[in-house]
Amino acid sequence: MRALALVGWSGSGKTTLLTALLPLLTARGLSVSTIKHAHHGFDLDRPGKDSFRHRAAGAHEVLVASEHRWALLHESGGEEWTLGSLLARLAPVDLVLVEGFKSGPCPKLEVHRPALGKPPLWPGRSDILAVASDVPLAGCDRPVLPLDRPDAIATWAIETLSSATLDEPAA
Repeated sequence: MRALALVGWSGSGKTTLLTALLPLLTARGLSVSTIKHAHHGFDLDRPGKDSFRHRAAGAHEVLVASEHRWALLHESGGEEWTLGSLLARLAPVDLVLVEGFKSGPCPKLEVHRPALGKPPLWPGRSDILAVASDVPLAGCDRPVLPLDRPDAIATWAIETLSSATLDEPAA
């Protein structure tokens, strides 16, 4: 499976871009899954729900299923999973869009807004193939894509990820 990570500082617009790209990519016939990196603990179930009670009682994994979807809650014991090990758990698709995992082993698109006052991530990083920005970036040595044109970014992603020069991420 091919993967493309959207990386950038908090508040840069990674989620907004990812959710704009999804329907554009699927409309072009691609099957797409996503992985979202969370920097802090998160919970999908709530106190009082049966799945929460199962986990609180010590279950290592809890799988919740209905006729419409299923979710697997896995206790990692404080150990961060690698992007490769998470990709291996997904069903095969044409493309996985990854939000975060700045150091993961896959090609990246940086979402950069200079108005945030944060430095760009791309300098010295060969894994960041392009930058999506809301303003021109003087001195950027890779393609700068217009952040307000997700259609152009989708075209760039398809063309770039179709090239023979990209390797699949390490598992």
